Amino acid sequence: MPRPIDEFVAAWEALSGRSGEESGWRGIAVTPVGECELLAARRFPGNEEALLARFPTARLGSSERLPEGRGFEVVRADPRGDGKTWIALSRKESGSPELFVEMVGDVAGAMDGCAAEGEAAVLRTMLRRVRMWQQFMSRGAGPLSPEAELGLAGELFFMGILFDAGISPETILKGWVGPDDAPQDFLLGDGAIEVKATMSSSGFPVKIGSLEQLDDAVASPLFLAAVRFARGEGGATLPEMVGEVERRLGGEPELIDFLHERLMVAGYSDAHAGQYSRRFESKERRTLSVSAGFPRLTVGAVPAGVTRAIYEINLDHAGDFLVDLDVALKLLGVTDDA
Repeated sequence: MPRPIDEFVAAWEALSGRSGEESGWRGIAVTPVGECELLAARRFPGNEEALLARFPTARLGSSERLPEGRGFEVVRADPRGDGKTWIALSRKESGSPELFVEMVGDVAGAMDGCAAEGEAAVLRTMLRRVRMWQQFMSRGAGPLSPEAELGLAGELFFMGILFDAGISPETILKGWVGPDDAPQDFLLGDGAIEVKATMSSSGFPVKIGSLEQLDDAVASPLFLAAVRFARGEGGATLPEMVGEVERRLGGEPELIDFLHERLMVAGYSDAHAGQYSRRFESKERRTLSVSAGFPRLTVGAVPAGVTRAIYEINLDHAGDFLVDLDVALKLLGVTDDA
């Protein structure tokens, strides 16, 4: 879980504006992570906010490449000249102060979560978490587009359906690979499920993003889970959907932490929660078996030379492939036959 950021903010404010300072780091100690000392710091003369972490015994390979993203950078530091491993996460001048504050709280919280595993684990976790933010920043670090917001809403809605079906939270979260730009959104059991959402009131159109997305040569058995949303007061906003999934995880810190990682990779940040005001009310959902005869384009069914395609299909013309979700889950091998 993210660490409360108050002590970092107070320290940064206390250090701010020291224009006469010599070049280098100035920091104030905040709550440590086990044996790892943390400083809320600023680097002068630029005055950028930073998180400094000191690892007394853990070492970082000299050839290891540190992450860097839009708005932040990670560097090796040695503010005391003590020869220990110091990692500095600092905001670039172009970076959003608000987003950097959220990032520091998230990274520090992830480090707190593995403190009992020792310094080396804390160091690995810090860098892994920062790389998650690097991936998030690579998407532009702004709110999701309306289309991406709809897509994520569909995936979170379907996650709730899987919870209701009795599939374990760990299986659901570990199988959620959509944020990684995988061909399908969920890898479950022996196959996969691709999730599509639409706001259309006419027909049931869904957008297919690649030749691999509905190719059962990539994953088999393969199913398409589709939901039609409408805007209505009975629906939920994207942040409310996130909160509902958190609730369904039953207060398991590791699973909630993993959920936040997945959301970050998907491009969702709590910093933008106020900008997601659309309410998605489920009006209809369908599950379809993607098999021979299904309306689709695949690598093996397009002329030579066609290597990429984005297209739309109307699921009203795929009625022969409708299947009950419980049957699909049994065929995938994630629920019992009984």
